[in-house]
Amino acid sequence: MLRFSFLPLLIRETLQRRRVTIILYHDLSPENADKHFSVLKKYYNPISLTDFLEARKGGTLSNLPPKSLVITFDDGHERNYSLKPILEKHRIPIVIFLCAGIVGTKRHFWFRHDTTYEIEALKLYPDEQRLKILAGLGFDEVKEYDNPQALTKEEIQDLSQSPFVSFQSHTITHPCLPQCSPDKSYYEIFQSKKDLETIFSLPVYAFSFPNGDYSDREIAFVKKSGYSCALTSDYGFNSASTPLFTLKRINMNYNSDINELLVRTSGLWVVIQRFIVKKIDRSVP
Repeated sequence: MLRFSFLPLLIRETLQRRRVTIILYHDLSPENADKHFSVLKKYYNPISLTDFLEARKGGTLSNLPPKSLVITFDDGHERNYSLKPILEKHRIPIVIFLCAGIVGTKRHFWFRHDTTYEIEALKLYPDEQRLKILAGLGFDEVKEYDNPQALTKEEIQDLSQSPFVSFQSHTITHPCLPQCSPDKSYYEIFQSKKDLETIFSLPVYAFSFPNGDYSDREIAFVKKSGYSCALTSDYGFNSASTPLFTLKRINMNYNSDINELLVRTSGLWVVIQRFIVKKIDRSVP
């Protein structure tokens, strides 16, 4: 219904036309990727993150196509490898942000551990307390389990040969950086870049904040570590003046049908959610 309200069309042809939209996926199936990419190509112009950064060097986005779209994936989940034929079919560039201490191993993502705690609640604990709670639930971030949850080294090497895939940095273990000590926060940011460059021979220039969480401290650490930009989960579109170390993204639902996909990509979904939350808050005595 929202798709046919013409609001997504209006947003695409006004707000998004001369800005760069960056969308965020995590663990998208090849079947849904095929459907989503078909639609996104029809309504937007997918570009690489490098294209966007090159345009920014000139201080303008005028040389980019209208309604430019950058597609990103966080974490480096094992199913990302199955997207290779879909990317080649649609010739769409993507960026996959890797957790350097999890990819190429059989270590697991802490947020995929079977836990009685709500993941969102655990993100609010100081890092040491979060790990202590997880340890009590049987999770060890350096344990090698039976099966990998992330891309293998061979899969990364294979995908890195594709002109449609860029691998970038997403910390070592995916902690909530503002909840970490200064030393750990800096280590997770700096060492991830170093490991991806030395162990996997990847050219790393971009960083994605895990969970979208960051503070001025993390921004400073990213700059100090030699990155060219950083991506948040802050809602919005990117102009020629959007700070390069707090680039905005729109979170996607990998199970979206075509109607929801276009509403989400336009940013309208977030606006409606915020309106509903405000309305509820005002109604609570």
